[in-house]
Amino acid sequence: MPKTLPRKDVANGYGYLVIAHLKGIVARKTNSTLVIDVSGVGYLVHATNTLTAEAKLGQEITLQTVQTFREDLVQLFGFESVEEVDIFNLLGTVTGVGAKTALSIINSLGVQGIKSAVAGAEVEKFNSVSGIGPKTAKLIILSLTGKLVTENHSDTAPSVANVISALTNLGFQERKARSVTEELVKEHADLTEQELLRQALSSLSAARRVSGND
Repeated sequence: MPKTLPRKDVANGYGYLVIAHLKGIVARKTNSTLVIDVSGVGYLVHATNTLTAEAKLGQEITLQTVQTFREDLVQLFGFESVEEVDIFNLLGTVTGVGAKTALSIINSLGVQGIKSAVAGAEVEKFNSVSGIGPKTAKLIILSLTGKLVTENHSDTAPSVANVISALTNLGFQERKARSVTEELVKEHADLTEQELLRQALSSLSAARRVSGND
C-alpha cells in the first residue's frame, strides 16, 4: 500500500511541512546549528545567527521550524518567530533561492531589513548577501512585492516618488514608470504604496513582455 505524504503547503517552496516547532534541551551548538533533545531524540536544526547566539547548552528552548525536503536530503531550519518562518517560506517560492540562501538573507538583513528592501526595491541590499546576484535580487523583490506588511508603507497614502524610484531601481525607464504610476493613482486613489508598486510592476512587466514578443 503506498505511503500517504502530508499535504504540501502551497506558500512554501521547500516541500512537505511536518515539524512546525520544537521544545527541548539544547544538547549541542555551533555558530549555525543546534541539536535539540526532545524526549531523548536529538534534532539537528540549522538556525538563525540570533537563535544560535542566544541558545545556552543544557537549557530548554522553544523554536519555530520549517522542515525541507529534497530527493537526497531532509533538513530542519529554526527561527525565533512565526514572522521569520513566513518570510523564509516566501523566499522559498522565489526561483533560485534555496533554503540555505533564504536563511542567509534573514541572517544578513533581518525581518525589517527584508521588508524595507522589498518596499524600496533596494536591489543592492539583497545583492550584498553571499550567493545573490542582481537577477535573483530583482526577482526576490518582484516576487515579494505586495506580500509583506511594512510599518512605514502599509497604511499610508502612496508616495509617487517612492514608487517611481523603486521601479527605476528594478530597471524600468523613469518616463514609463512615471506615466504608469501617475495613471494608476488617478484611477485608484485609495491604493497603498505597496499596492501601487505591485500594480505598476504588473503593468510594466506585461508591457515589456508584449514589446519583447513584437
